[in-house]
Amino acid sequence: MHSQRSCTDCTLSCRHNMEIRENKFDADAFMLLWNAVWDGCPSREQVTAALAHSIYRAAVYDGDRIVGMARMIGDFGLCYYIKDVIVHPDYQGRGVGRMLIETMLTFIRTHGVPGTDIAVELCAMPDKMPFYAKFGFAANEAQRMRLMCRAEGMT
Repeated sequence: MHSQRSCTDCTLSCRHNMEIRENKFDADAFMLLWNAVWDGCPSREQVTAALAHSIYRAAVYDGDRIVGMARMIGDFGLCYYIKDVIVHPDYQGRGVGRMLIETMLTFIRTHGVPGTDIAVELCAMPDKMPFYAKFGFAANEAQRMRLMCRAEGMT
């Protein structure tokens, strides 16, 4: 159960009314946050498929309002990839991103092969790299490559 406190004496960084909800957000919430931060939201069908095939999703809610989200893809053995870390502009700088990344890393620590190291990767814009470095993420010599492949459907 989540306890809530009055925030009359708190600063803008207050997180007392915020809580993590695991594997709960839907395509509408995803698209709402995406459109608040980025352009070119994927189609509802793409988002629905992506959420269904993500191995883990976490969202931060302020009351009933979704204010941040992240999802993860991976194989439970060698590699996890953190995707779509999005924090609503009104909540950036208030600890929401930290809550999301800490939750993602806790999931990995508790869902991998015990006693092994697992690669955790993400893609970050240059201005966000210092944020991720606080958690131990570091750039390497590999360059991200991308191909947008047109899906034609099942044959």
